[in-house]
Amino acid sequence: MDLSRDYFELFQLPRVFDVETSLLAERYRAMQQQVHPDRFAGATDQEQRLAMQYATYVNEAYATLRAPLARAIYMLDLAGRDIRENPALDPAFLMEQIELREDLEALEAKGQGTEAEADAERFMARLDDGIAALEVEFSGAMSGAAPEGGDTALDAAEQSVYKLQFLHKLRAEASAVEERLLGY
Repeated sequence: MDLSRDYFELFQLPRVFDVETSLLAERYRAMQQQVHPDRFAGATDQEQRLAMQYATYVNEAYATLRAPLARAIYMLDLAGRDIRENPALDPAFLMEQIELREDLEALEAKGQGTEAEADAERFMARLDDGIAALEVEFSGAMSGAAPEGGDTALDAAEQSVYKLQFLHKLRAEASAVEERLLGY
């Protein structure tokens, strides 16, 4: 049980953004069977603690690699990039975010109804398309990134992650608005 391996090594996957999620899930299930704490019920206290640590590590690794945004942040971390809280972003992107937030507010103000539901679906599809495009952008940038920091491809990948964070947060807010519009 080696807790020093990175998550990709742990699951024997290539260190790429486009992870084969079915293979990841398959390897996770197999690994969970091996390290589940119940298998160590009769073991020593130290062995039980180690099994618990390893099971926790495996769960954390799986959760990180399964979620595209978390995977992207993790990949940047492996490349020596630490995501800052207040990044400098392209003013055009920031203006787009303001417009999207205004559209969301207008959508919420419409209230319930068939038209509002259709508008909410279109808005969510717009966000999903933006997220998908940024994931492709990130993947492409990471494919061309050198392992050392300072590379322009890593800079582009980092900007993609910052933008993804914005869109994921807005998507969560839009999902809550959509639920209210649908009366959930």
